[in-house]
Amino acid sequence: MKNILLVVLVTLFGLTAQAQDKEVKKSKNAKYEVAVNGNCDMCKKRIEKAAFSVKGVKSAEWHADHQDLHIIMDENKSSIDDVCKAVAKAGHDTELVKATEEDFNKLHTCCMYDRME
Repeated sequence: MKNILLVVLVTLFGLTAQAQDKEVKKSKNAKYEVAVNGNCDMCKKRIEKAAFSVKGVKSAEWHADHQDLHIIMDENKSSIDDVCKAVAKAGHDTELVKATEEDFNKLHTCCMYDRME
């Protein structure tokens, strides 16, 4: 009787631990859409290059007409915050991270978009 009770308890504990591991898993193909300010094809190249510089980014495409960046990334290697920080470091404001004045001022004159306060 004790052996049966022990087996049942160990089994339940194992199932509980396994269920918790599944909750922690992150997507290898997570899709995000982030607003990113820019103006031209030079901005497009700079924004996409900054996004691809982040480990785990598989696809990055910026659309000038909608002012948004579509990203597919492995969440196990980085986060969307990492991507936004890299894009902001390149001089472009995102909805999550704003570029510093110093980084913004490094942009070419045609790339100087209207910044929101």
